[in-house]
Amino acid sequence: MRYYEALGLEPPRLKLDAADLQKRFYARSREWHPDRFSTRPPAEQQTALEMTALINDAFRTLRDPVGRAEYVLSEHGLEASAQRGKDVPADLLEEVLELNMALEEADGEQAARSLAQFEAALAALDGQLAGLFAAWDAAPSPDNLQPVRAALNRRKYIANLVRDARKALETARES
Repeated sequence: MRYYEALGLEPPRLKLDAADLQKRFYARSREWHPDRFSTRPPAEQQTALEMTALINDAFRTLRDPVGRAEYVLSEHGLEASAQRGKDVPADLLEEVLELNMALEEADGEQAARSLAQFEAALAALDGQLAGLFAAWDAAPSPDNLQPVRAALNRRKYIANLVRDARKALETARES
């Protein structure tokens, strides 16, 4: 869990305080800033550069709840996208079909309603993830990561739909 260690976070948690994370990032960045090592031997200068890069990568990843969860999954040998098709419910696939038909038929009103439903589903999944994060933090075990993985897969699927639908609606409006 190099990213957590780089920012002085022990043990790794899925639910983090954003202000505390940013405070730790700034403190570690000052501590390892390459300018502080400019008169040191080359090996120490290189270490400072590597630590700065690690701290930046850690902050970029851990400040985003989805990125953080994907990182923890990968550190436990569970890639989030490995189960992609298994975590898409049949009723969601029906809604996707309706959205695609509305977009093809240039039915902007129906497409906008479908998009709103997917955006609401995305928000609901984010709420579900918060609960799953708390469950893993309370009992960090691979068994508690499986539901996180499934929710992330569904979230990624829906987020892609929302992105594509927004783009299609925007293109249709411009036409």
